[in-house]
Amino acid sequence: MNRFAYRTTGLAIKAISNLSKANISLHGQENIPEGSVIFVINHFTRLETMLIPAQIFTLTKVPVWSLADYGLFTGALGGYLDKLGAVSTKDPDRDRLIVKSLLTGEANWIIFPEGRMVKNKKIIEKGQFMISWAGGKHPPHTGAATLAIRTEFYRQRLRRLSEEKPDEAEYLMELFHIESLEPVLNRYTYIVPVNLTYYPIRAQENILSNLAARLVDDLPDRALEELMTEGSMLISGVDIDIRFGNPILIGECLECTIIETDIQAKRRINFDDPVASKSAMRKEALKLMQLYMTDIYGLTTVNLDHVFASTLRFLRVKQIDEFDFRRRVFLAVTRIQQHQGLHLHTSLEEDPIHLLTDDRFSKVEDFIAIALDKGNLKRNNDRLIKDQTTFTSAYDFHRARIDNPIDVIANAVEPLTPLQRTVRQLALQPGFWIRRKVAKYLMEQAVAEYKKDYKQYYLEGESKSMEVGMPFLVKGKSKNVGILLSHGYMAAPMEVRYLADYLGGMGFWVYVPRLKGHGTSPDDLATRSYKDWVESINRGYALISSICRKVVVGGFSTGAGLALNLATRVNEIAGVFAVAAPMTLKDFSAKFAPALDIWNRIMDKTYHVGPKKIFVENKPENPHINYLRNPISGVRELARLMDDLEPRLADLSKPALIIQSRRDPVVHPKGSRKIFELIGTQQKEYLLVNLNRHGILLGEGSQRVHKFIGDFVKTF
Repeated sequence: MNRFAYRTTGLAIKAISNLSKANISLHGQENIPEGSVIFVINHFTRLETMLIPAQIFTLTKVPVWSLADYGLFTGALGGYLDKLGAVSTKDPDRDRLIVKSLLTGEANWIIFPEGRMVKNKKIIEKGQFMISWAGGKHPPHTGAATLAIRTEFYRQRLRRLSEEKPDEAEYLMELFHIESLEPVLNRYTYIVPVNLTYYPIRAQENILSNLAARLVDDLPDRALEELMTEGSMLISGVDIDIRFGNPILIGECLECTIIETDIQAKRRINFDDPVASKSAMRKEALKLMQLYMTDIYGLTTVNLDHVFASTLRFLRVKQIDEFDFRRRVFLAVTRIQQHQGLHLHTSLEEDPIHLLTDDRFSKVEDFIAIALDKGNLKRNNDRLIKDQTTFTSAYDFHRARIDNPIDVIANAVEPLTPLQRTVRQLALQPGFWIRRKVAKYLMEQAVAEYKKDYKQYYLEGESKSMEVGMPFLVKGKSKNVGILLSHGYMAAPMEVRYLADYLGGMGFWVYVPRLKGHGTSPDDLATRSYKDWVESINRGYALISSICRKVVVGGFSTGAGLALNLATRVNEIAGVFAVAAPMTLKDFSAKFAPALDIWNRIMDKTYHVGPKKIFVENKPENPHINYLRNPISGVRELARLMDDLEPRLADLSKPALIIQSRRDPVVHPKGSRKIFELIGTQQKEYLLVNLNRHGILLGEGSQRVHKFIGDFVKTF
């Protein structure tokens, strides 16, 4: 072995990384101890054999050797593997070399305890570790544990004999070609479990598989499968999470009388001589194997595909409603996020509300497309039909990643008991219970978030009472149609309370969320972006859609812009109404908000202090609800919201009602008319009312506006 091989491998990996979209993330590097280490690693692709040695060598600066299948040691590849530090599994001096190099510290080792690539990721059977592969089944190998125990056995024996019988210690030094005893005695032996998780796993034809098929006659199916799977990972992009677990100190495994007796024995013990403690060490090796296998798979980086696949596997119904499926996954994710023992991919560390709204990352769409393509699901109108046999029937081991990736993905997290318990419980619950749980969770979260923000940003003399900004739900008589209703800029849910009560009196359920930054103080609003408001509306839609079969979304002023924005993104919305949508503002100071906002940012970044103008005075129509100071940054975010909305309006295909006051002092009617003309649907109506204020949902004449909205909602 030589370090040139590591540099060559590192350069190869760098070249591959430059050509691919693979993203390698390392976790737990601090768990790698100083000492002699055997890294035990799960084995899913051929990428590990090249990727892991280079990564560990970069971290430790200690050569890393590994065992490789004897069939690989032919031709140029065999020579390269030899330089890289790989040792054939049939090398007669294999075990002695491993023990010797661990004793001296000249190299650490990588061992795959599964013994081979586990392409189907099936390693659990009846609660026990059992490797399923093309040739049958077998438990994980204890080789790593046995070699670690033998290493520490001889280390402790050398330590004892060097004091009590030096000539025997010298014999062992010659046996293992040890030049100096000090480095051997000053070390300890460890096993470090390591897990590699790939996301996403998508096997498909790619440039590598196509090129190989053209250049190689009669390319074996096994090789083609590997090129399709691993080539897709590199070319299409894959996240590779490499996670190092807590080190296992091997010396503790030798603390029993019979093993200590052999360690202290004055007689000569050659490397392969039988010893009285062999059976005891075998038992310790089995315990170690169970421990590091548990650790390896406990380090799995859980991702959304794992939750999707596990939920689909556990569902006992044949006909699946897609949104019921989404709700179950959403609840599973929120609970999994609370489990301290699980390691989460970045896709699960974020707010999963997109699962219940517009699927903006296409996670649901992508998973269902794979399940449909592989036959796990079939589509029947608006229902998905599950084929349970795809999770129970045998399939070709070497084609598992191509033919049944959903099953492979579900298998990967079988050892994670908290995840399995959570997903199974949710998969078996009735749909009405799931809907109720989602709504309850989102309502409790909305209230808790508001109370936290209110406490943090409360300003004596400026903040209104807590009731003004509290999100609320009006219960209706029928769950056929629900309404998501949003308040406006610098206001709070109370602004639309009368309209909500009116619609509730008509029998509709109405939910009014609080937009982030509102109902607290202007200082809170100054920290928010329009994307925070969009998320508030998203969560509101997720809540009301979990209660009612159809949802009509509407809002006032900025809330109207947010309602239209939501309706362009979520196809399931039945209709939308927008009152005084702020496409064109009359307020002269609003025209200068972008310039002032930029000026403030320059002062912050360049000088940290300066003549900044953070707020302008606000003289609201409803001072008991609205803020009296208007943050310049907030006006800028309002403009960004409407800029984002304008090109989306052509995609709005649902019935729409646009209402505007003819003499609105804040919003120019030409802006709302422009919205009306840009909306893609033909089922639209523009209503101009003759009132001389912006807040036409409150005060004189507001009842007429309420009735217009009520009549619109009644059509659904």
